[in-house]
Amino acid sequence: MPVNSTNSKNRGLVAESLTIFVCITCRKPEDPEYFPRPGAILAARTAEAARGTEFIVKRVRCLANCTRGLSAALRREGAWSYVFGGLDPTNDAAALVKGAELLARAGNGQMPWRSRPSVLKSGLIARIPPLDFPEDQS
Repeated sequence: MPVNSTNSKNRGLVAESLTIFVCITCRKPEDPEYFPRPGAILAARTAEAARGTEFIVKRVRCLANCTRGLSAALRREGAWSYVFGGLDPTNDAAALVKGAELLARAGNGQMPWRSRPSVLKSGLIARIPPLDFPEDQS
């Protein structure tokens, strides 16, 4: 089912501005150098899992999280961005799409912790505030 704001079930969803970035060069240190790399497999499976949604899946070369790869990031305009590591190429594509759905629905721009798939809890590397972040932390 497409994810969009016209579907009553998905009201309040900001999917069209949400991008899932997946590192296609990611591999674990013990993985062989040859291709396809596990990151490329994760990217392909994530694109398949996101089919029928308005989420954009972009393949990127290196998210510089090599010690905790496989890596992916979720970014929504005006919201916090999230970087994840320790992902599995065959099992975690659906978790990334679920995380995208949660972030797309988040009125405050922050992905809710409790409803995240467990891999998005244990694999959280960083969250980055939006450019227009209003809070002064000094």
